[in-house]
Amino acid sequence: MGRYSMARVMVVDDAAFMRMMLKTMLVEGGHEVVGEAANGLEAVQAYMKIKPDIITMDITMPEMDGVEAVREIRKLDAAAKIIMCSAMGQKAMVVEAITAGAKDFVVKPFQKDRVIESVNKVLGSPVS
Repeated sequence: MGRYSMARVMVVDDAAFMRMMLKTMLVEGGHEVVGEAANGLEAVQAYMKIKPDIITMDITMPEMDGVEAVREIRKLDAAAKIIMCSAMGQKAMVVEAITAGAKDFVVKPFQKDRVIESVNKVLGSPVS
C-alpha cells in the first residue's frame, strides 16, 4: 500500500473528458473516485451525500464556479479538503480559492505525478 492511504475523491469539472482523465490518473495512483459533478452547484449537493476525503475542483464552470463552491462546501464542512484545478492564467482565482479554504491547486494540462502528489499531500495535511 505504500506510505499513503487511499483517498476517496470526488471529481468536479464541467468537461466530461477532464473528469475521465482525472479519474484515470487518480485510480492509477491508488485512489478511489467516489463521485463526480459537472458544476459547483452539483458539487455542493453531492458533497454531503458522498462525504469524499478530497475534492478536485475546476475553477471555471457554469451554474456556480469553483471558488463559490469552495465557500459553500466549507460552510457545510469546515474540514473539507479541496484541490483546485486551474488553467494557466487563472492565478487571481486560484488565490481567491485558497483564501476561501482550498488546500492546494494543480494546473491544466494535468500531469499525473503532480495530481497524485497533491492528493497525497492534502490527504496527509492536518485539518486546519
